[in-house]
Order: sequence, then structure tokens, then C-alpha cells
Amino acid sequence: MSMRSKEEFFKELSKCVVGMEDEKVISIAEEYIKSGYPAMDGILYGLVDGMNKAANLYEEEEYFIPELMICSDAMYNGLDVLRPHLEEASSQQKCRIVIGVVEGDTHDIGKNLVKIMLEAAGYELIDLGRDVPATRFIETVKEKKASVVALSTLMSTSTGNIKRVVELLEEEGLRSDVKVVVGGGPISPAFAKKIGADGYGKNAVEAVKVVNSLMTI
Repeated sequence: MSMRSKEEFFKELSKCVVGMEDEKVISIAEEYIKSGYPAMDGILYGLVDGMNKAANLYEEEEYFIPELMICSDAMYNGLDVLRPHLEEASSQQKCRIVIGVVEGDTHDIGKNLVKIMLEAAGYELIDLGRDVPATRFIETVKEKKASVVALSTLMSTSTGNIKRVVELLEEEGLRSDVKVVVGGGPISPAFAKKIGADGYGKNAVEAVKVVNSLMTI
């Protein structure tokens, strides 16, 4: 068996996800781990990279929901192999994050990617799904004592509902204890700043970096 470089493995893993090779991905992931490469890198630069590419193909209408489902099956199959090999997140208790797509939007591909990435990074996620009313985010933050709210939308018509969540946190006196991270197609760093969010993630990988940096303060 030829020793593949880490980069070659990333390409292969990514290709398995984009190419809907939900069986082949398992053996590639196993080989990757046997070669002694770090699980987290395989997830980030292999599986998630593939899923991001699949999401782009979806945006460009080259892939549709059935293709995306098989791509995500492939990604999850790969994750099942790699996840047990993740180094334990540092002993500090990782915080809880409430995540969801705001009311008025049912696109959850991006949100699902971010959720997977944050879980892989060791956070505990409470996923409210899609088309979530602002008040529900607030109730869940209180009930679960979450430290972060991650909000996304792909519809410009729903951006007001992201702003509403921030306003409700203020009204309830929770704003100083809870970080707000936003993302999605119509969301920009300028918009995030304008509504007073703490962070903006362009994609799933960025979202994890943003949360990590907010949580190490």
C-alpha cells in the first residue's frame, strides 16, 4: 500500500463526499487514521471541505436535495470513523450553544454543517432546527443556560428576525452573558456589526474559529 500524504487523503475524502461515495469514504477514512494523521484535520479539510463543495453545487443548482442527502450520508459515514479518534477537548467544560435557522427560512444545509463542526470541536449543541421564532431562541438559552446563540438564514427577508433575537436578549437582560454568532448568504460582517452580534462566520470552518476566539476570553 503506498503511503499517501495527508493532502492526498484530504482530496480523497473530499472527493468521496462530493462524489456521493458513501461506502468508499469509510475505507479511505480508516486508511487515513491507520496512517497516523490527526482526525480533526481529516474532518475539516477532507469531509467538511467536500460538504462545502456539495453545498456550492446545490447553490448553483447542479445538485439537488437527493444528491445532497447522499453527500451528507457520505460525510456522516466518514465522521463515524474519524470522530472516535478526536483528541479529547481540553478538560475545561466546553460551553453550550443554541443553534438554529431563524423564522421565515427553511434552508438548513449551512446550519447543519456548522453544527457538525462545532460538535467536532467539542461544544455541546442544542439544535432548534429551522424556521425558529425569535422567542424560542430566548426560552432555550434560559432553560439550557447556553453561552452562545448561533443564528443563520439564507433569505434576506429573514435577516430582521436575527436582529430580533439580539433585541430580545437585551430586553431579557441576557445580552452580557450570551455571545451571538451569525452567518448565511445575505449576512455580512457589516450587518453583524450593525445589529450588535459578537461574531460572523462566512462558512462552517470560520464559524468554529469565531466561537473558539469568543470563548477563550
